[in-house]
Amino acid sequence: MTVEFKLPQFGMGMSEGTVVEWTKKEGDAVEAGEIIGMVEAAKAVNDLLSPVAGTLIKILVHVDETVPVHTVLAHIAPG
Repeated sequence: MTVEFKLPQFGMGMSEGTVVEWTKKEGDAVEAGEIIGMVEAAKAVNDLLSPVAGTLIKILVHVDETVPVHTVLAHIAPG
């Protein structure tokens, strides 16, 4: 079963964010709490932290795409 990694809401006024970088690529191992990407929202860049340890299996939102808060950005297979 995969974990849906969703765009977190970093502040009360945040309604969307733009992915500026993925520091991991599909197939890479990730640790819980590890930075896997970065998103810009309200002119601030925030780290995207993996919620679980496992493998990043699918990136759904690519660099320079802007999406609403809680949009699924990627799928991670725990393990």
